[in-house]
Amino acid sequence: KDVQKEREPHVYLSKEEVKEKIQSYNSSVTDKLKMTLNANGVYTGFIKVQMELCRPITVQSSQSQGRYAPSNQETAFYLPDGCVNTLHISSTNTVREVIEALLKKFFVADNPAKFALYKRCHKEDQVYTCKLSDREHPLYLRLVAGPKTEMLSFVLREHETGEVMWEAFSIPELQNFLRILDKEENDQLQILKNRYAAYRGKLEEALGGVLKPG
Repeated sequence: KDVQKEREPHVYLSKEEVKEKIQSYNSSVTDKLKMTLNANGVYTGFIKVQMELCRPITVQSSQSQGRYAPSNQETAFYLPDGCVNTLHISSTNTVREVIEALLKKFFVADNPAKFALYKRCHKEDQVYTCKLSDREHPLYLRLVAGPKTEMLSFVLREHETGEVMWEAFSIPELQNFLRILDKEENDQLQILKNRYAAYRGKLEEALGGVLKPG
């Protein structure tokens, strides 16, 4: 079960400390996703983000023009559980920029303000989660924690239900949500009808056997 953990204070590293940590990080990498230190002190690398979205997302085709604008080429659907995406970012990229880049990569038309990035840490057989502020730097967190996702992983979620700003959704998005809910309701009703029809058939079959003259 996830529990909230107080944010750890940001520790600023010197250029030499960053260099040493990157060397140590790269020596421990097993998936070839290494970090690169540039001459200006900025470093680049990869982070993996697990998508844990409860509500459907709105995806537009690559030909659609403009973000968050209504389009006939938009489709709403649920992402499969356990979907993980890899992003190449720099140490200067903030949480907000990472969320925007992740949505842009997959042509998601939803407003980035609907989403939050969390860090998940494992410690002493417990899982700690903490919502990151928009101005934190995910690659720095990845560098400090090392490459093992057991030590630190990133999760994209919607804001908590009480935090949802429904006014941030466009009319087509809300209409898509209603269509999806209607479809799910009809699917569940059909499942129930089929189940009771099967029960009724078995009962009628059993009654037929009992009522037959012996």
